[in-house]
Amino acid sequence: MKFAIVVGKFYEDLAERLVAGAQGVFNGNADVFEVPGAFELPLAAQYLAETGRYAGVACLGAVIRGETDHYDYVCAEAARGIMKVSLKTGIPCAFGVLTVENMDQALARTGGGKRDQGAHAAEAVITLAKLKQQL
Repeated sequence: MKFAIVVGKFYEDLAERLVAGAQGVFNGNADVFEVPGAFELPLAAQYLAETGRYAGVACLGAVIRGETDHYDYVCAEAARGIMKVSLKTGIPCAFGVLTVENMDQALARTGGGKRDQGAHAAEAVITLAKLKQQL
């Protein structure tokens, strides 16, 4: 099975850490595609899912709360959009987007002590792709 990773690069250092975590689970068997940020992940995931080349797509990125409501909108629409792509295409698309209060929380969730969100998203994609294959 071949997989895709689409990553929002708004926080480039976090994006690299998330991709490294996912690639570790995918054993390098994933193509990586970049978009500007988390809001663009759903459309990119749809493009990738519709190619028929990938058994699943890990959608990675980070949204850190700021002083405005922007955080709430981006988080909600990214999550909703990624789920819609999975349901529309039947291709598993995992929500590997950090939705955190600060950079310390983000670093902890990208290989810094807490569960690695990139790896977790890759594990979810593989699990669902295998389930689909079994049916």
